[in-house]
Parts: sequence; C-alpha cells; structure tokens
Amino acid sequence: MTAGSGARGTDQPAGARMRIVFMGTPDFSVPVLDALVEAGHDICAVYCQPPRPAGRGKKDRPSPVQARAEALGLPVRHPVSLKSPEAQAAFAALAADIGVVVAYGLILPQAVLDAPAHGCLNIHASLLPRWRGAAPIHRAIMAGDSETGVGIMQMEAGLDTGPVLLERRVSIAAEDTTGDLHDRLSALGAETIVEALARLDTLAPQAQPADGVTYAAKIDKSEARVDWTRPATEVDRLIRGLSPFPGAWAMIAGRRVKFLRSRLADGSGAPGTVLSGLAVACGQGAVEITEVQPEGKGRMSAEAFLRGADLPPGTVLGKD
Repeated sequence: MTAGSGARGTDQPAGARMRIVFMGTPDFSVPVLDALVEAGHDICAVYCQPPRPAGRGKKDRPSPVQARAEALGLPVRHPVSLKSPEAQAAFAALAADIGVVVAYGLILPQAVLDAPAHGCLNIHASLLPRWRGAAPIHRAIMAGDSETGVGIMQMEAGLDTGPVLLERRVSIAAEDTTGDLHDRLSALGAETIVEALARLDTLAPQAQPADGVTYAAKIDKSEARVDWTRPATEVDRLIRGLSPFPGAWAMIAGRRVKFLRSRLADGSGAPGTVLSGLAVACGQGAVEITEVQPEGKGRMSAEAFLRGADLPPGTVLGKD
C-alpha cells in the first residue's frame, strides 16, 4: 500500500477507510503498522525516531518502523522534535483523520494532538491507570501482576492520562518474560486498534479512575544486578521482567552472565549458593535459572552453559 493523496472529505465518517498518521519506532510498533495497512487504511505519513548508530561499525541504523514503512512504500518522517512551528505546520498539512501512536518516543505538543480531525489515539501496553509511563511490560512482571493488557487511549497533554476507548486483557503466566509478553501485547494492540477504528463512532471514552495510578519508570541498568538476599519470588520476577533487555545478571567465575529465564525452585541455603545445576538459594526459597547469556556469547540453555562451567553445589555466586 502506498500513501494516498489529497485532503480527506469533511463528511468522512469515523470507522471508514481513514487517513492516518502513524507514529511509532521499535519492534513493538511494527505489527500495528502492518495491521492498519492490511485493514485498508490510508497511511499518509509514518513518524519515527531518527536512525541511530548501531552495531560494531556504529553506522546509523533505521528503526524497525522506518525499515518496515519503507518496505511498504510509505513516506517516513523522523524529526528530532515536534515543538517548532514548522514541524507542527508540516504535521497539520497532512490533513489526517486520526493519529495512531504506539511507542513513538517523543512528546506530542497540544498542536499536534489537535491537528487530526479525530485527534490522536495511543496504544498503551497496560491496564490504565496502572503502569503509566515508559516500561509498563517490565514493571508488570517485576511487580508480580497476574494480568495486564492493552488500552486504546485518547491522547491528551498528561502522561498517559487520557480517557480509554477500548481495553483488552491478558493473563501473565508464571514463567512469562517481558519478551514473551511484549510479543503477545504487540499482536493484541494491532488487533485492538483496528477494532477501535472500525467502531470509533460508537465507542464511549471512559475517564481513568483516580485510584490505582502507578508509574512504570524507565528501566535503569543499575537495577539489573541480582541481589540474592531478596526473596526468590522477587529474584524470579526481576529475571523475567528484565529479559531479554537489559538482562538481570550476576558474576560467575569472573564473567558477567545474564539470566534470561527462570522459575521458582525447591530448596534453601545461604543466599547466592548453588544448590544443584543452576538452582540458586535466595533470601527466602530458591530460583532455578533455565536460560542464560554469558558475556560475549549468545543465549543458551542452562544445561549447555553448565557443560562448560565448573559450578558444583555449594558454589556461591556474586562473590567476584
């Protein structure tokens, strides 16, 4: 599908084929863009973050959304800011019916939010008002939430404070990682925004309740080192919540090893003590590490890692 041309008709009803500005950047956003194209909407422009240096050569690499949009033949824009009158005028000139925003990475000024005929909708990966902010998937797992979901929110100036038009829930399984949940919520967000656009004239925006507001702060790498003195439930949630990025870690035989999958295990002992295999005692209970990534290597099963590591029972981790 390629971008359409010309201004929208002023009598075009919401829910019909719509002229959309899509705004997103990472992998999470790509299935949403694909779903909008598949549904027959006219993507008049795709906004994403500018290419960033990446890889060993530190060459500029386009974001996943930019790469996908260009493959689809869609026009791409990546301004460093939308605060200038020129950037806002260029956005308004698109004469869009609606903006669809998912993990874009820039704050949208009020002039941008107001430019499309039906405003801007955001796909947020939590059950608002819980986990407003930057890292809702990580924080839901780290907090031990039993469910999460996606919400289609009418955007306003506050941080994820707008009314919710449509919401879909999913359970968080005992061994889910952020990576697992990321993929499920991305697909669910794609389905839900297509449904929301089709029903836009009939959906009643619901104001978020004042109670239950929490904020999903951006993940800081300082959070990632495992503290074995914490209860096993917290260590397990940390490992799964930070997988695959940035990855919870500990030092093993002088090397930093990321832990990518885990589950609660039987047993107890001094915190950080290997009980058997990669089952490790915590402040209360124990955690079994089932997938790792040693520094400078790819991810591998615990069994594969142990074939090349000397970790007899009684070894204490985190002393290096």
